[in-house]
Amino acid sequence: MTGRRRTFLPRPSKTAVLAAAAAACTSLIAGCGVIPGTTGGSRDDPITVMTWAPEKTKATNKPGVPAMAQAYARWVNAHGGIDGRELKVLTCNDHNDPVGAAGCAREAVDEDVVAVVGAYSQHGRSFLAPLELAGIPYIGGYGITDDEFSSPLSYPVNGGEPALLAGNGRQLAARCDRVALVRPDTLAGDELPKLLNSGLRDGHHKPVADIRAPEDGTDLTPQAEQALKHAGAEHGCVTAALGARTDTFYDSFRRTKDDYPPVRISSVLGSVDQSLVDRTGGASGPYEGAYVTGWYPPAGDPRWSEMRKVIREQAFGDNRVDPADAGVQTTWIAYTVLKQVVESLDGGEVSALSLRRALDGGLRVGTGGLTPTLRWRFEDLIAASEFPRLINSGVTFQVVRDGKFVPARKGFVDVEQTLEQSA
Repeated sequence: MTGRRRTFLPRPSKTAVLAAAAAACTSLIAGCGVIPGTTGGSRDDPITVMTWAPEKTKATNKPGVPAMAQAYARWVNAHGGIDGRELKVLTCNDHNDPVGAAGCAREAVDEDVVAVVGAYSQHGRSFLAPLELAGIPYIGGYGITDDEFSSPLSYPVNGGEPALLAGNGRQLAARCDRVALVRPDTLAGDELPKLLNSGLRDGHHKPVADIRAPEDGTDLTPQAEQALKHAGAEHGCVTAALGARTDTFYDSFRRTKDDYPPVRISSVLGSVDQSLVDRTGGASGPYEGAYVTGWYPPAGDPRWSEMRKVIREQAFGDNRVDPADAGVQTTWIAYTVLKQVVESLDGGEVSALSLRRALDGGLRVGTGGLTPTLRWRFEDLIAASEFPRLINSGVTFQVVRDGKFVPARKGFVDVEQTLEQSA
């Protein structure tokens, strides 16, 4: 998670929340979405949204996120639009820094978008503050920042990093005697050991060995040696959550592991995916047998067939759009939400306010089994004070077998209680 941890008081009553919202709307009409975000009011007007992500930076890059958004727009417009209206997708590069993220948000406000959909950024406070002021909903962000799970205008579709790490702890607790975690030496990374430990604790497991790695490191041999020492002998496990640098770590791990007793390796969706396994040797590569915790079914699951069809039709040959990438998958789900929300308006005005009203009013969104049914009513929020906007605490346990991600356990594993106890 990113940024400074914000402290949350116990959850107020629903009556108090609604009263506060009404007072806020009275004092600042623009902040409640009445003035900004009104594109799509006429059936002849396009529905304008924005998707952003970092591209061409020295750290994590997610070019597939805006590319998938544009492919989705081409596909839906080729089939009559959303409820007969053209979908217009604007994109922005946040450059992986707070200034860039804030700039993308200001552009979204200036362009009167009705929502930001399926975006990725590590700088939640920088982009959410302008969106909140303008009343623009943030639908289906990647889930990498604390603020995505606290802002009242955020509508997450997955459990983000909190659910992944808590779930990874649950997955490893039953399989590993000792666990070493390699994570970024950042404010975001500082939250990961606590979350992993909450899952390990559910399995009556001792705490993880916490090993920090530079976010832009190119040789992580010292961290590999530390992890192997801490994991110990047989039934030890090393899990890495370094995003794009995870393969850098496991490359160093491969060159170091022969000097130590064998251990199992693990990671989470977004740090390891099917494409990485494929390009590192598949069944004969280093990830064979690895435990992986994800938000969604494996990339080869037939529930992804419609997304794959869209990619074939509208992004054939575009190497940015990888159907196994967690950012691409989350963007697909986010736009699935947008489509159903707009259709629920039955031809009425499409604005930031009308979208928020539909989402807050209890609209149920199905994703074809890629997630549990999504709904963002107050009573659907889990009782985790640090993540008050989190509604989907389901994760999947997977393992790499014969070079492919396959379920290690059927269905979704709910880590709601784990997250509630991690505070």
